Amino acid sequence: MKIFIVIALILCALDGRTQSKKDYFPPRGEWVHRSPGALGLDSLRLAEAIRFARESEAKAPRDQALAQAESFGRAEPFDELVGPMKTRGEPTGIILYKGYIVAEWGEPKRVDMTHSVTKSFLSTVIGLAVDQGLIRSVLDTVADYVPPVQVYDPGPAGAELLYPFAGEHNRLLTWDVLLRQTSDWEGVLWGKPDWADRPQGKPEEWTTRPRNAPGAVWKYNDVRVNVLALAATSVWRMPLPQVLKTYIMDPIGASNTWRWYGYRNSWIVLDGQAVQAVSGGGHWGGGMFINAYDMARFGLLTLHRGNWNGKQLLSEQWVKQATTPTTANTGYGYMNWFLNTDKKLLPSAPASAFVHIGNGTNFIYVDPEHDLVAVVRWIENASMDGMVKKILAAWN
Repeated sequence: MKIFIVIALILCALDGRTQSKKDYFPPRGEWVHRSPGALGLDSLRLAEAIRFARESEAKAPRDQALAQAESFGRAEPFDELVGPMKTRGEPTGIILYKGYIVAEWGEPKRVDMTHSVTKSFLSTVIGLAVDQGLIRSVLDTVADYVPPVQVYDPGPAGAELLYPFAGEHNRLLTWDVLLRQTSDWEGVLWGKPDWADRPQGKPEEWTTRPRNAPGAVWKYNDVRVNVLALAATSVWRMPLPQVLKTYIMDPIGASNTWRWYGYRNSWIVLDGQAVQAVSGGGHWGGGMFINAYDMARFGLLTLHRGNWNGKQLLSEQWVKQATTPTTANTGYGYMNWFLNTDKKLLPSAPASAFVHIGNGTNFIYVDPEHDLVAVVRWIENASMDGMVKKILAAWN
């Protein structure tokens, strides 16, 4: 009997130790703060990281429409804004360790544009479609899933039909090459030609150059991202913000303040209803408008490879695919999972870290080795590695 009692006490002790090590996931509307020292971190070094973030504020205007005009607008034709823009707030951030907030600064409740971090939400809803069998394989051609798309036009001009995956080149494109930005899709969508986004080479060759084989060349291109969003909308047969809210944002306890916008002309008719096809970023306006807390929750989900408090919201297989390097650009997985496997992006970070990055610069740094998530908003892009280095100094 005494032996059984001892064994029981040992098992209880082990169970208690397991429970104490259980990962923390913040409930909706709550988030426990822990002092850095209580978790073995250096509070002075974290304070130094925050100081660095404030001093490294992005030099671009806070007015995001003006910032766009001063960057992309100087080099791009067809640069007219067609989606909403807003003026951003002050430098902002949140640092999580073991799920707890150990530092924050700025205006973490403020809803701001997050630009191309939107792409990580877009690839997530496609991952959900794969998980649920709506897309059989990312190696399938997208053309097999997307019928002609009717543009919503209540005016006298009538309704135009879009055929985004017709043509000799486009009909060969798979979900995988679109997710990896190696599709070289050609065409015009929502008034934006593919060649007008970050045009390369001589202007007289923009419309006549030969197409690259799918998967051969990586090119960051928001027109092609928006084509992917349109295809995903066709597959889900419902607005993508509703998909994201139902399967990801509500389960992780996100606030009700985030919004995912498209363009004023990106409306389609879907099952008899007018539905807006959202954009994958803020290049011409739109994309995800979100606060830093909700960004941190999404980062925490990806840190745990799609699992939230024991429930697998997004399959671990999908996260594995998203963090697999692209052949044509080994620093990129699925949009917008930037990888550090070659340590070129962030020399000061572990090779296992990855980052969801958007213009501004906004980023969600995810570091499984340190059980760390950091949301940093409105910092100079060149200061990213310095910021991560300052944060990791608190772990040493």
